[in-house]
Amino acid sequence: MSFEDVVQKIVQRYGEECVVSVDENASPAIVQLEAKQLLDVCRFLQQTEEFYFDYLSCITGIDNGPESGAMEVIYTLNSIPYEHQLSLKVVVNRNQSEETLPEVPSVVSIWRSAEWHEREVYDLLGIRFTDHPDLRRILLPTDWTGHPLRKDYQEPEKYHGIGVKYES
Repeated sequence: MSFEDVVQKIVQRYGEECVVSVDENASPAIVQLEAKQLLDVCRFLQQTEEFYFDYLSCITGIDNGPESGAMEVIYTLNSIPYEHQLSLKVVVNRNQSEETLPEVPSVVSIWRSAEWHEREVYDLLGIRFTDHPDLRRILLPTDWTGHPLRKDYQEPEKYHGIGVKYES
């Protein structure tokens, strides 16, 4: 099954408006989707026998910075029996405050491996995954303020009275 075949099947099932763009030069090739279609397309790719993307190997979050107003979430999917790979990407609006974090549907109901990947993206970038069964910090303390991989993150001077910044 070629990349073009996968894209064609997604478009046939969900319409052209579902696929925002494609990047065949990326490795693996990327299909950018509307975030609202993500869960349905993932379920389709995992449950359809001709694709059978049975393994989610990685979820990557990217902060494009405050000036762009956008963040990305990239999913790397693999089909172990068919030996093919594909990436899906969604772009969401960047929030202006901790109360209104960007949201993407959780894919834990499709791939259990997403549970910790989504928690890591939430912890470090502040992207919420709706319907995640246990969305909480995974690398930082629960009372940590902010998300350290954001371009505008300001490292605190101290945490519970302990100096945080490295002095050379």
